[in-house]
Amino acid sequence: MSREFLPGQVIVYPYLWAWQHERGETEGRKTRSTSVVVAVRGANDGLTHLALLAITTQPPEPDRIALEVSDIECRRAGLSDFKRCWIVVDEYNYDVAERSWYIEPDEPALGRFSKAFMMRIAAAFGQASRKSGRRVNRTE
Repeated sequence: MSREFLPGQVIVYPYLWAWQHERGETEGRKTRSTSVVVAVRGANDGLTHLALLAITTQPPEPDRIALEVSDIECRRAGLSDFKRCWIVVDEYNYDVAERSWYIEPDEPALGRFSKAFMMRIAAAFGQASRKSGRRVNRTE
């Protein structure tokens, strides 16, 4: 796979919510806009390890941690059709790009969040991961 993944990119991905995974589901119910929060090339395997965050148009439940995406960030990320949306930071899907069943190698990113907004996302993700972050492993 020659595709490069960068933090802040928004891609189409069949995100599997943690609650669905906990119920035994193995496939995301629909493809959705998803943001790459971490993209790391493995030192031992040379593969691209990804942490992917869901973007939703549904307001988050009170017990969830999510950031609302501003209008300008929606435009940058290719989400102009959304009136309002949030990026959920208290759970994520883990996948390996080169071995993924769900990532199309030639499909371009929808867009990309600004560096400033990505820094806010990364900080919120890091904090949420330490407290209650849930990882759904999509490589199994």
